[in-house]
Amino acid sequence: MARPAEIGGEGGRPLEAAYDYIVVGAGSGGSVVARRLAERSDATVLLIEAGPSDLGIAAIENAAAWVSLFKGPYDWGYDYAPAPHCDGRVIPLPRGKVLGGSSSINAMLWYRGHPADYDAWAAAGATGWDFASLLPYFRRAEDWEGGANAWRGAGGPLRIERPRDPHPIATALLDAAATLGLPVIDDPNGETNEGAALSNLNATAGRRWSAADGYLRPVLGRRNLTVLCESEVARLDFEGDRCVALRHRVGGVEHRTIARVEVILAAGAIDTPRLLLLSGIGDPVDLARLGAPVVAALPGVGRNLQDHPLLMGMNFVARAPLGPVRDNGGGAMINWKSRPDLAQPDLHAFIVQGRHAGPEVIADYDVPENCFAISPGLMRSASVGRMTVHGPARADVELQPNYLAEPADLAALVESIDFVMDLVDTPAYRDLALRPASPDRRLTRAEKIAFVRRSCGTFFHASGTCAMGIDDAAVVDPTLRVYGVEGLRIADASVMPVIPSCNTHAPVVAIAERAADLILGPA
Repeated sequence: MARPAEIGGEGGRPLEAAYDYIVVGAGSGGSVVARRLAERSDATVLLIEAGPSDLGIAAIENAAAWVSLFKGPYDWGYDYAPAPHCDGRVIPLPRGKVLGGSSSINAMLWYRGHPADYDAWAAAGATGWDFASLLPYFRRAEDWEGGANAWRGAGGPLRIERPRDPHPIATALLDAAATLGLPVIDDPNGETNEGAALSNLNATAGRRWSAADGYLRPVLGRRNLTVLCESEVARLDFEGDRCVALRHRVGGVEHRTIARVEVILAAGAIDTPRLLLLSGIGDPVDLARLGAPVVAALPGVGRNLQDHPLLMGMNFVARAPLGPVRDNGGGAMINWKSRPDLAQPDLHAFIVQGRHAGPEVIADYDVPENCFAISPGLMRSASVGRMTVHGPARADVELQPNYLAEPADLAALVESIDFVMDLVDTPAYRDLALRPASPDRRLTRAEKIAFVRRSCGTFFHASGTCAMGIDDAAVVDPTLRVYGVEGLRIADASVMPVIPSCNTHAPVVAIAERAADLILGPA
């Protein structure tokens, strides 16, 4: 494989003083935007990634090894602040610090949720971002194993496959769902997502297929694309209200690189708003605390932080050794409604081929290593938090997800516990599960509330901190331009006005695909 262009790296090219477009962050958004801008025009494109190249890193390439990457050299190591409704616990929030971004350390799930999720974006003021408008961009990205149809795409940059030899724990979930009267669906990215299905994975033959693999590797030879790793952006430079350059470090030396046309931020739901605030875009009260001049007064920067709460997890002692990990350590998922009057599923669970529990739950229960888990979470959560930046260092970032602040979120997760117990009580798991481990029995309602607060974690789906819309809280308009300035757009999870009921990788790719069309015109 070709090596990404790096300053001083093998096959690298020198850093120029100016480029037409500069893209910040080489993850699920930035890899897409940079590829499309470079291949669809003769414009010069610089893609800047703070982390190193992902090539040759076994734990990244091996689809089964992704959990080992957390809190390591390829993870920014963020944590959510002590959550008041979750027993005051600190909850880790992995974020990729490597070429490919979080698509290089995530669980490789390609899942876009329910069409109504995106219709809610349009209703919130993100005109033109309804599901019918976004479906072509999902399809454009896909190389779906089943081939193209009205819902799926083929021949796109991202390979998407179902498990070829799913673990018995995964196939049992499908049988258990059928026993409980839920649909077993062929494709959760098809017409309906309600029911149980084998997962869609960005992996093939046990190897991860990240955004860097799919979008960047095929175009690294283009002379108008430069990919610069290990260069962290410190701030944006403005002339009047126009973003004209950025300051970033290369080998310990600060550079000022000019953007002739636009800067596109794709650093994610934490680092994009952080960079805006450090550059003078945000609530004037926040900017005054940081000593930053007010370039654009946008109080929504850092607000509207949304993420999906996850119970990690509900563990069951296995009757026999589970054997080697297959696929991504999961393989199957299920979506269902916490209440029958809901228009679409709000609860989601996935299987884990091993123990899935935090230290607090392990301290409360006997959870041996020989366990598997079914981990439920809430994909339509209502609780909203915020991000606060207290200073220039990353340690100065405070992330408060405000999990379970809304009583409806707690009630839905309480409901999920009995449902998972019912799944494992079916004949499908009779030969697989010896006994429940955590919780170790059916719980009273008060005990279920305590278990939710004790085991609540994150799906790693931080989003919404630079929301798209047309009201005073919006940070970007429906063309992804940052309000109050010129020459600056955002194309990552931070622009989501409402978190969709899915893993965020697929919608971020779709956002970035559409961003390229907004910049260059339709493909």
